[in-house]
Amino acid sequence: MLYLKTLIIVVQLLSALGVIGLVLLQHGKGADMGAAFGSGASGSLFGATGSANFLSRTTAVLAAVFFVTTLALTYLGAYRVKPSAGVLGAAVTAPVATSAARTETASAGGSAALAASAASVPAADVPK
Repeated sequence: MLYLKTLIIVVQLLSALGVIGLVLLQHGKGADMGAAFGSGASGSLFGATGSANFLSRTTAVLAAVFFVTTLALTYLGAYRVKPSAGVLGAAVTAPVATSAARTETASAGGSAALAASAASVPAADVPK
């Protein structure tokens, strides 16, 4: 599970950096860095308006990848393994007193030691 979270975080980081870079490269109102990639030259690699379409579509894809990885990390962060109910359908609880505690209560003379050991164990009906 840890490897999956690490992989999703790396993909999210790369997509975030890609979105930032592509937004900065896109053609704005003036002659920005997008003009260096052929926005306006018909003989360029992408055609007359090809770089604007390519950059905007790539930005949209990377934004979608970022969105999906964010949802996946949210789901994996909220996922908790629930303990098994066991064969009888009740949650397994630890015994209140062990054999060493029983011998101490017998030698200590009684109810005060038993009440102290029972008071240190949280009740089963208390929500955590």
